[in-house]
Amino acid sequence: MVAMVRLAIIGFVVMTVLYVLLSIYARSLRREELEKEWDAAQGPGERDAYIEAGMTAYQGGLRRKLLWLVYIIPTLVFLVLLYVLNFG
Repeated sequence: MVAMVRLAIIGFVVMTVLYVLLSIYARSLRREELEKEWDAAQGPGERDAYIEAGMTAYQGGLRRKLLWLVYIIPTLVFLVLLYVLNFG
């Protein structure tokens, strides 16, 4: 039982690090895309304001929500394997 708790804690830490890294990477990709859009069109208003407005809109976007799958999918796979190996 102690080994299972230790595995769960280590797994949660690894998934959290992965989530943070993916979040930073996805945000940087979106910011770069917004910068290129503004540079190509010389968009309305100030560049920084345009980028910040785009990043604010991105916060509620689908990509950000999908990053939570970093937690859900590995946990479900682990639980299914645990069930199949013990009770299947």
